Amino acid sequence: MSTRTFRITVRGAFDGLTGGQRAELLAAAPEHDMLRAEFTAEGHLTYDLAARPFFTFRFLDSGEAEQDILDATARAELAAESWLTERGYGFKQLRSQAQDLSLAPLGKRQRREAARAGSEA
Repeated sequence: MSTRTFRITVRGAFDGLTGGQRAELLAAAPEHDMLRAEFTAEGHLTYDLAARPFFTFRFLDSGEAEQDILDATARAELAAESWLTERGYGFKQLRSQAQDLSLAPLGKRQRREAARAGSEA
């Protein structure tokens, strides 16, 4: 069996932040900028608290079967909740979306590379 790669996005909104928590998040905002967003095993947090109270965690996980995406999604949600809770940040409206990259359509460059590899075989 081949390994499947999953991208999981967990979104939510900060809720009931104290002035100190808000200042802390604003000070750390450059390292959580949306332009630096990436999918990682540990989860990458992005937000723009100055504009709106929403945040996004991006996780990268893997599994052997298609149904493993459910476990990966649960792990991502738990990791996001734990990160927020450990820091005392209130949150609400947590929701997630997962994508199995093995089922994603190939982009133009990937189709071209696949065709090139097929013609060399």
